Amino acid sequence: MSTPDFTRRFINLASPRLGAVVTAATDDFFADKARLIDPADPVFIVGKYDDNGKWMDGWESRRKRTTGHDHCIIKLGQPGIIEGFNIDTSHFTGNFPPAASIDVCSSDADVPGSDADWQELVAPTDLNGDSHHYIEARSEKPCTHLRLNILPDGGIARLRVYGSFYKNWQPADYENEIDLVAAENGGRPIVANNEHFGILANIMAPGRGINMGDGWETRRRREPGNDWAIVALGHKGSVEGVVVDTAHFKGNFPSAISLQAACVETGTDTSLPVQSQFWQEILPKQPLTADAIHEFREAVDVIGPVTHVRVNIYPDGGISRLRLLGKLSAE
Repeated sequence: MSTPDFTRRFINLASPRLGAVVTAATDDFFADKARLIDPADPVFIVGKYDDNGKWMDGWESRRKRTTGHDHCIIKLGQPGIIEGFNIDTSHFTGNFPPAASIDVCSSDADVPGSDADWQELVAPTDLNGDSHHYIEARSEKPCTHLRLNILPDGGIARLRVYGSFYKNWQPADYENEIDLVAAENGGRPIVANNEHFGILANIMAPGRGINMGDGWETRRRREPGNDWAIVALGHKGSVEGVVVDTAHFKGNFPSAISLQAACVETGTDTSLPVQSQFWQEILPKQPLTADAIHEFREAVDVIGPVTHVRVNIYPDGGISRLRLLGKLSAE
């Protein structure tokens, strides 16, 4: 199934491993609100029931017998700029809401109070059962909370919130070495020539990969050449060290990796693949091994501030994490 561009160029901000949590719901009688942001794809288990009825993999409220509607509140791990959503009703057929809307706000509380300035980001939108609903909607300001309104009741399997984290950099941050491409520092995927077994965004996630599916992995290459990807740093900076982790990739790790980089002043994400072929090499071709952390310092050519990095893997395969260590540029 083809998905919109924003699902590949941005990360899922509503990911528990990035600190997101479901903090409140008006009702979750049939299915726990926490399942709404479970990173795993929803499943349907025939014949599975609990004390309240049929077990469903998502958030589901009881049948409403009064006016009004149900809602659920998600707190992001840190402020983010939202670019789009996937409201997923997979496996909800006779119990999905006819419509939904989404509000956003910024608050320091787990559950924003009555004085919260909620702003509608997604107007009431018709939903279908057992379907993905991709909605492009950009927040003009960083937000910390989302309120998913279901009209009037029912169940949603998953909510994915695509965007990038907003960092309010402090003067002290410019003195310290950080991971310039980490998702929590505003890094984001741009494009990969192939993501058959694992998406590019995974390599920016915190911690080590939990399994082979928690990385970027391409299909087996049956033609000359090599696979590649482009990532954007969270802030312009100078790359001084590189860490490549092939955790869990044992029979399918790339034989080698190289990196190119540039300070991109103009253009669009779509124009980058052509330009990137001629970017300056900052890490010449280095061998990789299975299920291991590879650290590179002496081999890195520090060329000054850059904004984007091209990752070349030879000839194909998967890597779990990429860390681009360096300092922020004050330019």
